[in-house]
Amino acid sequence: MDLAYYPGCSLHASSAIYDRQSLLVMERLGVRLREIPDWSCCGATSAGKASEFMALAMPARNIGLAESTGLSEILIPCSACYSRTLVAAERLKKDATIRGEINAELKHPAAGKIKVSSILEVLLARIRDGALQGKICKPLAGLKPVCYYGCMLTRFPAEVPAPDSVENPQGMERVLSALGAKPIDWNSKTDCCGASSAVNDNPTALKLMGKILKDAQARGANCIVTTCPMCQLNLDAHQDAAARTAGVSARFPVYFITEMLGVAMGMTAEELEIDRHLTDGVGLLKELKLI
Repeated sequence: MDLAYYPGCSLHASSAIYDRQSLLVMERLGVRLREIPDWSCCGATSAGKASEFMALAMPARNIGLAESTGLSEILIPCSACYSRTLVAAERLKKDATIRGEINAELKHPAAGKIKVSSILEVLLARIRDGALQGKICKPLAGLKPVCYYGCMLTRFPAEVPAPDSVENPQGMERVLSALGAKPIDWNSKTDCCGASSAVNDNPTALKLMGKILKDAQARGANCIVTTCPMCQLNLDAHQDAAARTAGVSARFPVYFITEMLGVAMGMTAEELEIDRHLTDGVGLLKELKLI
């Protein structure tokens, strides 16, 4: 099957391995991701600071481009990009006035009718349709992850149907359980990692990350799994400093969900580029004989 694909800015920069992993693992599942042509930034959280129109128009442009391909569904791995695009699609469908104002500025008008899916939604659909059957050759035995959704994947305005429970989402747990891991329940799954405040207010970000790491350690986890490129970058790159701030002795690999899927399907650390993590991601997998 073919899906439209919007990588977004992070996946073409600081989280480029997430982009490459997404293409690799989806191909193994029989899904061809077709990157939409000439895509642009979704605006993330910044566009809304300028105006509501900008916050809707920027993702609407990409929706129009995706709809012009004739495909019925778009996969968006980045939590922020997914959130902004889903919100825009809902407004485009329901608000004829804003749809008209936005489309007056676009070469490819956007209707908001294309299905906007996170990587978790696509993986759960593939599990339901049996695409994983016979492909899991390295069940993730011994892996005790805490699933970290971050603050954008499940939180939406009231008029936007949330894809999972806002406070206690379970989609990532279902995916990892299907791969043979034993996800651990914890309190910090939807907490904020500090996002870009890691740059402009580092002490606050370290405090937020330290709280997350402290909870993971208290629960007996041996890794953290996420779908958000900003969350992964922060907890991976700033882990030592955040752990020291919170008095946390453990260090946790911070994996993308795509890495877990790739490992379970027998892909190597080199193929998945896990050796590029700043907090060691290879050692635990070798210890558990998963790579």
